[in-house]
Amino acid sequence: MAYEPVLTRYVREPNSFTLEHYLQHQRGYEGLRTALGRAPGDIIEQVKASGLRGRGGAGFPTGLKWQFVLKDTPKPKYICCNADESEPGTFKDHVLMERNPHLLIEGCAIACYAIGAKVAYIYIRGEFYHVQQVLEAEIAKAYAAGYLGKNIFGSGFDCDVFVHRGAGAYEAGEETALIESLEGKRAQPRLKPPFPAVAGLYQCPTAVNNVETLCNVPPIVLNGAEWFAALGPEKNGGPKLYCVSGHVKRPGVYEATMHTTLRELIYDERFAGGMLDERPLKAIIPGGSSVPLLLPDELDTPASFDHVQKAGSLLGSAGMIVLNDTVCMVWLAQNLLHFYRHESCGKCTPCREGGDWLYKLLQRVESGEGREKDIDLLYGVASNITGKTLCAFGDAAATPVLTTIARFRAEFEAHVREGRCTIPAEWRARQPMLAGHH
Repeated sequence: MAYEPVLTRYVREPNSFTLEHYLQHQRGYEGLRTALGRAPGDIIEQVKASGLRGRGGAGFPTGLKWQFVLKDTPKPKYICCNADESEPGTFKDHVLMERNPHLLIEGCAIACYAIGAKVAYIYIRGEFYHVQQVLEAEIAKAYAAGYLGKNIFGSGFDCDVFVHRGAGAYEAGEETALIESLEGKRAQPRLKPPFPAVAGLYQCPTAVNNVETLCNVPPIVLNGAEWFAALGPEKNGGPKLYCVSGHVKRPGVYEATMHTTLRELIYDERFAGGMLDERPLKAIIPGGSSVPLLLPDELDTPASFDHVQKAGSLLGSAGMIVLNDTVCMVWLAQNLLHFYRHESCGKCTPCREGGDWLYKLLQRVESGEGREKDIDLLYGVASNITGKTLCAFGDAAATPVLTTIARFRAEFEAHVREGRCTIPAEWRARQPMLAGHH
C-alpha cells in the first residue's frame, strides 16, 4: 500500500498554513484536547511507547528526554523548540513552519502539558524572517481561538508560545548554546552535566526538541503509539522528512517511512527522480554535511537511524547531499571547512584553531601547492579535534576531512603528485555550492 504523508500532505495547497485549513483537514487541536483529558504522565508514556526519536540529528528517544525533566521542583519548566536549522543540506523544518505551522504550535502545547511547563519558546534562525512572520500571525490566531493562553478547553491548563529569533549562528543549533542565546548571551555550549532537563533555560528544567519531532506529537496522541511504531523499522518508527539536494533531478523535501532506502530516495520517481544529466553517483552524504560519506554500493541501506549508523555514517538531520562524478573530494572538504571554520563559536581551542588550520591545509592541497606530508597532517589535526570539544561541533568540522581521506585518499595524493586538481576543469565549472551553505 502506498504511503500517505502525515506531516506534509497539504503543504502544496495555497492556504495550508492557516488555522482554518488546519482545523478542516488535519483534525486541528483535537490532539491537544485529547491530551488534556489524560494525565501528563500518560502522554509521556505514549510518546515513549511510540519510539519517537529526535529528528534534529542525534535521534535520542523523545519520551525519555521528557521523562528526565526534573519533576519535584518549585521552578518553572520550559519547552524549547530548536528551529535553528543551520546544517548544510537540511531544509525540512523551514517547510513545516512555513506551510504547516499549527502542527508545530499544537505539538509545543502538548509537550508543555506532558512535562508540566506553561511556556514554549520556538528558537528560529535569523534568516527565517518570512517564516517567523507566518508563525507569529498563526500563533496570534491560536490565542484568539482559545488553543493557547489561559485555561485551554476549560482544563485549567495555561500555555504560552513565543517565537525568539536568533542571529544565524550554526552553533545555536546545539541545545545548550541555544539556551544561552535565548538568555541573551553568546551562543556557546555549556559544560554538561547539569543537563537541560535539570538546569536548562534560566537554570530551570527544560526539554529541547526539534521542529519535526514536535510536529509528530499530535498525530501520536490522535492515532496511538502502535500506529506510529508500525510505520517504520523497529525503533525507527513514524513519518520521516528527507531533504534531498545536490546532483539530482528534483531536489526537495520528501516524506517517507524509514523503510525507504537511500537508492529509492535518489532514483525513485516519487522522490528525487534520478541523477542530474544521468551522470554516475560518486558519493552521498546521508545526514547533513557533518556525517561521513557513503558510496554507491551502500545505497540499498534503509534511511533509518540504526541502518545508516550500521553502514558507517549517521542519519543526522536527514539532509542528503548527492554528489556525482564531477565533484572533487578535496574541494568538497575545503568547501565544508570554509563553512565550519567560519561558524565555530570559538569556545574550545581544538575546534577554534583546528578548523582554521584544516581549511588552510586543504586550500594548499586544492590549489596544487600541497606536500605529501600534508595528507597525514590533515588526518592528524582532524583526529585531534574529534571528541575533544564541549559539543559535537568539533566532530562535525573534522568529519569532512576524515571521511574524504578515508574513502578518496587517492584524490588527495593525485593533487599533491600532479600539483593540480585532477577533476577536469569543464566539470568543475558546473559545481553547485552545497545546499544550505551560506
